[in-house]
Amino acid sequence: MRIGHGYDAHRLTAGRKLILGGVEIPFEKGLEGHSDADVLLHALADAILGAAALGDIGHLFPDSDPATEGIDSRVILRAAAEKAAAAGYLVENCDVTVIAQRPKLAPYLDAMRGNIADDLGLDLSAVSVKATTEEHMGFTGSGEGMSCHAVVLLNQGDD
Repeated sequence: MRIGHGYDAHRLTAGRKLILGGVEIPFEKGLEGHSDADVLLHALADAILGAAALGDIGHLFPDSDPATEGIDSRVILRAAAEKAAAAGYLVENCDVTVIAQRPKLAPYLDAMRGNIADDLGLDLSAVSVKATTEEHMGFTGSGEGMSCHAVVLLNQGDD
């Protein structure tokens, strides 16, 4: 078994859709980035790659590549899981925490869990997605951006 941790943060900006966990959330701002800037899926993909000692999403999908501009982060997540599987590891479960002052994310958490379960081939009970604020402290608390922590457990694929 291997454990991986991923972290990502993106600035909020006007004129972008807010996408978290593959779910479009109505909000006046979205996350800035080369891809769709889904901070949750980026942290999760990095956790998978890290657990398998396979680098990070910047190596798989560099922000200097025009072909990946605007890419759906669900593609990134599936690619990370496929790369781990090719190295002999399967995702057993994951736990992610999105840090955002607003909008309130509770109504969207189950849809995010469903997307992740579908993309990783997991039972819904193996996927945890939570959200919290930072009580108006720091860049997330001021509404300047959002961040996410993710932890995954990988197991040998043949076990």
